[in-house]
Amino acid sequence: MASKKILELCLSPDLGGLELYMVRASHFLNAYSVINENGKLEPYYQNSDVHYSKIGRYSFIKLARFIDENDIDLLHLHWTKDIPIAVLAKLLSRKKPKLVQTRNMRMTRFKDDFYHRFLYKNIDMMLPVTYQVKEQLEKFIPADIRPKVEVLYMGAEIPHVLDSKEKEDFRQKTGLKDEFVVGIVGRIEEAKGQHLVLEAVKRLNEQGIASKALVVGHAMDQKYLESLIEHYADYAIFTGFTQEAQKYMQLCDALVLATENETFGLVVIEAMMCGVCVVASNSGGPLEIIDEGMNGLLFQTHDVADLTQKLESLCKNDNKKETLASAGKAKAYEKFESQKQFVKLAELLDRE
Repeated sequence: MASKKILELCLSPDLGGLELYMVRASHFLNAYSVINENGKLEPYYQNSDVHYSKIGRYSFIKLARFIDENDIDLLHLHWTKDIPIAVLAKLLSRKKPKLVQTRNMRMTRFKDDFYHRFLYKNIDMMLPVTYQVKEQLEKFIPADIRPKVEVLYMGAEIPHVLDSKEKEDFRQKTGLKDEFVVGIVGRIEEAKGQHLVLEAVKRLNEQGIASKALVVGHAMDQKYLESLIEHYADYAIFTGFTQEAQKYMQLCDALVLATENETFGLVVIEAMMCGVCVVASNSGGPLEIIDEGMNGLLFQTHDVADLTQKLESLCKNDNKKETLASAGKAKAYEKFESQKQFVKLAELLDRE
C-alpha cells in the first residue's frame, strides 16, 4: 500500500478499460477518488469503503478544494483530457500535490507551444502502459520539460472460473448452441473493429464451420451497431452493457481484439486469464502481450481474410487452441495479474 494520501482522478464520461483500471487502483490503494458527475463510474464505488466525490468535467476549483480539504499528497490521473484540470487544481491548491499520469494513449506528436510546455512541466511522472508508449513520450516531449517516465503495465483481475454446469447454464441463457464462439469485448464503435470479426465469422459459416460471434459491450455509435445488426444478425449475439465481461469470455473458443494500434489491450489479458485463446491485431499493445504462435495469435490489421484463416486454424485444431490458451493463461498470471501490478504502482507512487 502507498503511504501517501493519494487522489485518483478520472473525469471521463465513458466506461472502458481506462476507467475501470482507475476504479481498481483506488480500491487497492485505498485512495480518494474524484469522478465525473455525469459519468458511469459511481456504481463501482457504491457500497464500498472508498471515499469518492463527483464534480463537473471542468471543475478545477472544486478539485483544488478537495485536494486541500483532504490533505492530498499525490494526484494520479488517467484520462489525458484531464491534464489541464489536474494541473490547474494542483497550482491553485495550497497543498501542491505531486502529479502522476498513467498514460493510456499513444503520442504521435507534441505541440511545442507555451500552453503544452506549461502543462507537461507541471507533471512529475508519467507511467506509460507499454514500452512503445514510453519510446513515444521520450521522442516527442522535449527533454527540458519531460516528466520522469516509468513503464507500468495494466493488470487484470483473477476471474471467477465457471464450473462446467455454470458454463453450460450460462451458455444456454446467452442463446449459444454447439458452435465455435468468437468473442469481441469493448465499446461498440467502428474503431474497435466489430465489423471485421463479424465478417470473419460470416465467412467461417460460409465455409461450413458453425460459428457465432459474441459481441460484448455497449454502443458508443448507435448507427454503427444498427448496421452490424442489419448485416450480421444471423451470425452474432449482442449482449449490450455488462459488468460480467469475463463471464462471457469463458463461453468463447477465441477472443479477438481487432483494433488498429490498441495502446495496450486489457481485454486480451482478461481473456488469457480466463483460459481463452486470444487473437489480436499485429500492432500496438498486443505485440507486448502475445508471443505469436506461443500463447496466442496475431493477424494482419484490418485483414479479414487473415483473421478468418487464424480462427479457422483454431476451430480445426482443438489441441492447438488449448495449448495456446494454456500458455496464455500462464503468462497472464505471471506477468499481468492486477495485484502484482498495483504493488508496483504503490511502490512508484511512494517514491515520488
